[in-house]
Amino acid sequence: MEMNQLTGNENENPLPTTAPSPKITNAVSAQLQEDQQKLANPEDDLPHRGVWGSKLDFIMSTIGLAIGLGNVWRFPYLCYKNGGGAFLVPYVMTIVLGGIPMFFMELAVGQFLTIGGLGVWKITPIFKGVGYCAAVMSCWMNIYYIVLLAWAIFYFIMSFSSVLPWSDCSNPWNTKFCVPTLFKREEHCILNEFNISMCTLPNQTMRVPLTNLTDPVKEFWTNRVLDISTGVGDVGGIRWELAGTLLLVWILCYFCIWKGVRWTGKVVYFTALFPYVLLTILLIRGITLPGAAKGISFYLYPRLTKLGESQVWVDAVTQIFFSYGLGLGTLNALGSYNKYNNNVYKDALLVCCINSCTSFFAGFVVFSVIGFMSETQNKPVEEVAVSGPGLAFLAYPSAILQLPLPTLWSCLFFIMLLFIGLDSQFCTLEGFITAMVDEWPHLLRRRKEAFIAFVCFMSYLVGISCVTRGGMFVFNLLNEYAVSGLALLWVIFFECIAFSWAFGADRFYEAIRDMIGYYPVYWWKFTWVVSCPAICFGVFVFKFLQWSEVTYLDYHYPVFAHVFGWFTALSSMLCIPGYAIYIWRKTPGDFQTKFNKLVRPQINLEEIRGKPTAFQSEIVTL
Repeated sequence: MEMNQLTGNENENPLPTTAPSPKITNAVSAQLQEDQQKLANPEDDLPHRGVWGSKLDFIMSTIGLAIGLGNVWRFPYLCYKNGGGAFLVPYVMTIVLGGIPMFFMELAVGQFLTIGGLGVWKITPIFKGVGYCAAVMSCWMNIYYIVLLAWAIFYFIMSFSSVLPWSDCSNPWNTKFCVPTLFKREEHCILNEFNISMCTLPNQTMRVPLTNLTDPVKEFWTNRVLDISTGVGDVGGIRWELAGTLLLVWILCYFCIWKGVRWTGKVVYFTALFPYVLLTILLIRGITLPGAAKGISFYLYPRLTKLGESQVWVDAVTQIFFSYGLGLGTLNALGSYNKYNNNVYKDALLVCCINSCTSFFAGFVVFSVIGFMSETQNKPVEEVAVSGPGLAFLAYPSAILQLPLPTLWSCLFFIMLLFIGLDSQFCTLEGFITAMVDEWPHLLRRRKEAFIAFVCFMSYLVGISCVTRGGMFVFNLLNEYAVSGLALLWVIFFECIAFSWAFGADRFYEAIRDMIGYYPVYWWKFTWVVSCPAICFGVFVFKFLQWSEVTYLDYHYPVFAHVFGWFTALSSMLCIPGYAIYIWRKTPGDFQTKFNKLVRPQINLEEIRGKPTAFQSEIVTL
């Protein structure tokens, strides 16, 4: 199939000449014929679905989705939590055996079917519950992930001062145990008869244990930003400053996507590229700080005993899936706006390489600063920082204090956090919106802007629970239960089984060949059929065999909090078996008839593509 068959441009070079597949006729010609029939039917006269304005729009949007706070926030704190280099072993294995293959699969399915995350399941209808599962997970993701951006805006606003408020201990929120960042513990601390380090604080005569000392960066985070309560049962009042910044982020997110995919593609040009400039500056400064080598050594040197802990494997595998944006239906949506003959194979490899390299790059930035903190505080690297979701809001502000003109760099850094988080947020939201609009086009496509506003408003109302004084405990529950861990492994496993076993890896290879003109190497078929399902299933079982309750730092949640956490997880997970049982019982016929209709429909690829959603006038050269 030649490119100019789709674009009508005689100057386009044809794809490599290959014999037509016996299973495939010209799906694109059928699509254009259907377009003409659709235009002739006034009842089906819906607004255009839209396509990317250019190939670069798609690449930048996909990079914007895949490169976000998962790289500069979640990856470093999970790596620190799980012993540094030990975390990288299962992380790299999952990249090769699961992450890249699933990224390629989701983009290719969306591009082939030109429809969002619910419509793609017409190829194996019994697994449509996977699409509903992804939609529910997207809802939870939209609620909690955006809170990080509210924190970033708060830091950005607080940076407009002559002295950064986390640079000293003279503020109302500081405690008597706060000591300056450059406090020399070796000069003020001695061992007592019980072998405990006791320190004399500046301008005080009393001695306190070394372990009780804190720094201004940590106290700004816990006492000023979060004003954290004692636990999830003590919700406290709403942090109105954070509620305001959360509302601002939702307004920004709405205006980034309300005009559709062409506008989204233009926004990410800046939001996806600007972070690399600042991360490079922070890395150069970080590796020149005293003690940086100690932190980088912790980052790279694997402590192999940690590999016997199931949590290390769960965190590594789900971090890949999380940062790649898998399992949420978002990649299906982004791929669905592509031209049919776009080389999605090369695009997937490019974006995945950029994603993982960005995570490693951010890791060097964070761990060089943690090494510096270890040096100045005279503590081991594994004890110097709080290993929780707030690690990035401790390490990065500490690094900024070491730069000249820290106020300027602080403003730039936190606006960068906003940008990299915002493009991931509105791409995830776009995936959810696309799935809903494609599922109910007559109801929602004409009212898409109003529907987006409704989703944003409702998500904001629910998200207020994360900006109360006990909001961090709610945030951590959603982070651990709702969109990562077992829930994410569950949806990826069934998604992979659906496409590679039910629909069939061979038929999927035919679809890819029809789009790009050649078959990918056999390796991808092996990963879809064997390695990716095996990783998801194995880690899922491993986690259950070594089950440990979710905690936030040293805080243990009460039973009702775990019940709520399981509710958020099961609200998505149960969609898969629930829908399968429902559609199986609803469909008439014997077992074989139902199997042929619901599990592995006996139709060719042209029939699978079905009624198109893009207009010939909208198909442009990418």
